[in-house]
Order: sequence, then structure tokens, then C-alpha cells
Amino acid sequence: MKKNMRTRDSVGYLYLLPWIIGFLTFQLYPLISSLYYSFTSFNITSSPRFIGWDNYVTMFTSDPLFWTALGNTVQYVMMSIPMKIGFALFVAMLLNQKIRGINLYRTLYYIPSIFGGSVAVSILWRFLFMSGGMVNRLLNTIGIASIPWLSSPNWSLFTLSLLSVWQFGSSMVLFLASLKQVPEDLYEAALIDGAGRIRTFFAITLPMITPVLFFNILMQIINAFQDFTGAFVITNGGPLNSTYLFALKLYDEAFTYFKMGYASALSWILFIFIIGFTAIFFRFSNAVTFYGDGEA
Repeated sequence: MKKNMRTRDSVGYLYLLPWIIGFLTFQLYPLISSLYYSFTSFNITSSPRFIGWDNYVTMFTSDPLFWTALGNTVQYVMMSIPMKIGFALFVAMLLNQKIRGINLYRTLYYIPSIFGGSVAVSILWRFLFMSGGMVNRLLNTIGIASIPWLSSPNWSLFTLSLLSVWQFGSSMVLFLASLKQVPEDLYEAALIDGAGRIRTFFAITLPMITPVLFFNILMQIINAFQDFTGAFVITNGGPLNSTYLFALKLYDEAFTYFKMGYASALSWILFIFIIGFTAIFFRFSNAVTFYGDGEA
């Protein structure tokens, strides 16, 4: 009996071996290495030289682009997440209707998320919003002057946020699944009481989907702090560093200036920032999140 159990355990570990090797090689080792490199002066061509906290001191005291990138990233998150989550919930409610061909519509609305973060779509976005692009041409046809979507610091970060909103599919699918779990008898009771659609949404729908709403907001915020492709391909941080996001700053330090030690320090600051924000978010989520057992 014990021999059979050992054999079964050995087979299980054998199946887990590829994942364990991948985790140790591509996750744990890079994590520990980057922590070490963050305390060194390392430019790939020479051996790392231990310099203590110098990278972190430089970051906070004598690198103005650090604060620019951090400020831009926070603004980007604050602009893109409400629009993205709101639009995903709106589309999910539309796709929750019982109409003919609804599965086809759901598939079509999810497709943008498959290609949304690609370089090709970012290039397309740049052509759409350039000075003579399709968006401005459409505005001109209805008598509205062209808007400097990508050439003005006042508009560039907002334009970049719109690309993030377009990638709403994953959040929409989760919202759609949660909407289907709302008991129908609650809606029937609201209808009998004479509640309108807006009142029903805020009194029944929104409270019942708060766990999924919380999860979507948290995951999208974590992803937004790490967004890179759009800022790199569409604006490359311009104009006047108005779209210079933190991930782009990290990339420049590592692969443009080859300051791997400094880039490692930046990555750890971003990691700590995200972990701290996540902890605070979890701390206050209990007050607004409703679960099926009636507990918040």
C-alpha cells in the first residue's frame, strides 16, 4: 500500500517537474538576481559592482524622470481604469440580453482583447489619431476642428488611455459571468415594487457583482502600472515626456543606457508600489464587497 502511494506521488512530482523547473529558472532566479543587481552598478559588459543603496538614493533625489514617469503612470491608471471597467460592464450588460445570435456578438466583442496589446494594433492606433488620421477626418466632416491627439501633452496621455479601454474583453467576460449569477427573483421583486432600471442596477446588480468588480479593478490596475507597448510604439514617451510611463523608463535604463543595476532598482520600486497598493485595496475592499453569504 505504502509502495503504491510512493509510486503515485513520484508520478505526480514527475508531472510537476516541468513547472518546477520553469518556476525556478524563469521566475524565482530572476527575482532574486534582480534584487541583488539593484544594489550594484551593472551595465552587462562588466561585472556587477556592489554600491549599496546608491541606485535608490539616485532614483529619489537626482532623477527627475523617475518622478515624471511615476506621475504619468498614476494619471494613466486613474484615467484608463474607470473608463475601461465602466465600458466593460456596460457591454456585458448589453450582451446579457436574450436575443438571437447573442453568442456571435459576444465573440465579436471579445476579439479586440486578443489583439489589443499587440504592436500592430498600437501602430494602427497611431495612424488613426495622427494629425491627418481617420479620427480627425471624421471630426472635420461634422465641423469640428482637428485635435492634436498625439502631438499635444494635454491630449496624448488620454489618447493612450483609449487604447487600454479598447482592450476590455477579459473584464467584460468576467462581468458577463457574474451577471448571470444574479438571482432572477431579486429582479422580479424589484419589478413588483416598481423600481426602475437605474434603481435596480444600483440596488441589486451592482452590489451582487462587487466581488468580480473588485477583482477586475485590481487586476486591471496591476496591468496598467506595467503597460509598455502603447507608450513605446505610439509616442515613445512624448510629446515632452507626457506619456513617459514607468515601464518605458525601466526599459530605457536597461536597454538604451544599459544600466541594469539601476533598472533592477526601478523594477523593485514598481513591485513594492504595486504590492503596497494591492494591500491597501484589499484592506478597504471588505467594506464595499458583498458576498453570497451576506457578509461584506
